[in-house]
Amino acid sequence: MQSDQARRFSKVSVSRAETGADATNADRTLEDMGYKPELARNRSIWQITFMCFILSSVPYGLSTTLYYPLVAGGPANIIWGWVVISFLIVCVAISLAEITSVYPTSGGVYYQTFVLAPLWCRRVASWICGWSYVAGNITITLAVNFGTALLFVGCLDVFEKSPGVGLTDDWQAYQIFLIFLAITLLTHAISAFANKWLPWVETFAIFWTIAGLIAIVVCLLAIAKEGRNKASWVFGHFEPQAGWPAGWSFFIGLLQAAYATSATGMVISLCEEVHEPAIMVPKAMVGTVVINFVAGLIFLIPLCFVMPELSLLINASQPTPVIFKHAIGNSAGAFCLTIPLLVLGLICGVGCVTATSRATWAFAPYRHPLNALALGMAIEIVLGAIYFGSTAAYNAFSGVGVIFLTMSYACPIAVSLIFRRREDIKNGTFNFGIVGAIANVLALGWSLLAIPLFCMPTLTAVTKENMNYASVVFFGFVLIAAGWYVAWGYQNYRGPPTDAVDHDNESLPPTYPEGTDVSSKSSDLLNKAKSP
Repeated sequence: MQSDQARRFSKVSVSRAETGADATNADRTLEDMGYKPELARNRSIWQITFMCFILSSVPYGLSTTLYYPLVAGGPANIIWGWVVISFLIVCVAISLAEITSVYPTSGGVYYQTFVLAPLWCRRVASWICGWSYVAGNITITLAVNFGTALLFVGCLDVFEKSPGVGLTDDWQAYQIFLIFLAITLLTHAISAFANKWLPWVETFAIFWTIAGLIAIVVCLLAIAKEGRNKASWVFGHFEPQAGWPAGWSFFIGLLQAAYATSATGMVISLCEEVHEPAIMVPKAMVGTVVINFVAGLIFLIPLCFVMPELSLLINASQPTPVIFKHAIGNSAGAFCLTIPLLVLGLICGVGCVTATSRATWAFAPYRHPLNALALGMAIEIVLGAIYFGSTAAYNAFSGVGVIFLTMSYACPIAVSLIFRRREDIKNGTFNFGIVGAIANVLALGWSLLAIPLFCMPTLTAVTKENMNYASVVFFGFVLIAAGWYVAWGYQNYRGPPTDAVDHDNESLPPTYPEGTDVSSKSSDLLNKAKSP
């Protein structure tokens, strides 16, 4: 038996087919949900899968955050932390895949939260989710671009001016900020002016990743200039050096894995650029988590086998280039092995910029994604200035990005589980049944842990330089969102442009006379959206 939602979509689609409306099934469904299709559907199932993979960029993401599990516990924290987080992220991906198969729109989790929540709380729930999703996209993009800048500086340091002194040891903060600024401008320019070529870039990136992984793994294990560690050390050595109790220290080290997988749901923002998004996007989300898990193990296990003394890595600005140098035995070889990671960082930055612009465009009142892209870039540059006050600023960017994205993913999962799971999800193309319900619970449990966890400082001996400013950035965004809701949102915000998904009202979406431009009516639907 079809749900109210399915019956409404079916009747409206039949009405439009009779008028001879020239639109794909995906575009008609989008119009039924209240949106006017504005983006070209130029991505195939493989390209959207590649995009998911690029948003995570597992070898790159695991490289730039390697410091955190190293100081928190060492190799065991790296390997088993990746296994634990991958399992939890599969639960998140399954949960979001189920919902996205029913509501595929660039509004993503923001739209889904609105339509799944009951009337009395849907506006405030979608407001919280929308702000979290946009803030998460922006800060993760910032973290990626800043991480690429720091990795580049770390790569230069494999060349020493004198024994133990890297090329950039005496660099000032403004010099590193300028590198970040150049990378930020480059990634935004590519996303803005080369949009039609992005699917080709993503396709190139997947083959580049495979080639880079093979080169890194083969070179590290074949050369291993300083020998190889024992398997018992790689999989069982746990040496917390952060000052926290052992159990909590392990959790602190999960930031590396959580950051590398945090982009799982960002691809939902590209639903309007995909053929058959209700099928392709859920498949890509779940499948890519599995691919990332395997790719992560292929990268991390050899890295741990050739890892030098932990003290050498913890004191380095970027541990990965140091590991490469000790394993290869010379600076030039180590630098060459980092090139695949640097290229992946740039491509990942372009992918994150693209997803962020779509997410901001869907939530904010912009007429074109370029305006949303410009806003995101401005915010990223302003937040990047935190580096002038703290060399641990990257911790804040990556941590707060994980927090916001995790919170935004939790919103539709929570309202679906509590209010509408049995009624809505059973009609989707990805209904996992009891497995999906269990995945919902585990995903929400992880979300509740992640928010306070990644606000904690990495070291117990907190100083101005190593302070985790994630809590400051997080609280700042929360204050802005809450203040704006009180000042403007409570009276004016009506949610996304949809009236077709009002579960508490049996009326169907309006039908129009023959020849009417249905897509132009999306603004009418916005004005009619229900409020509590």
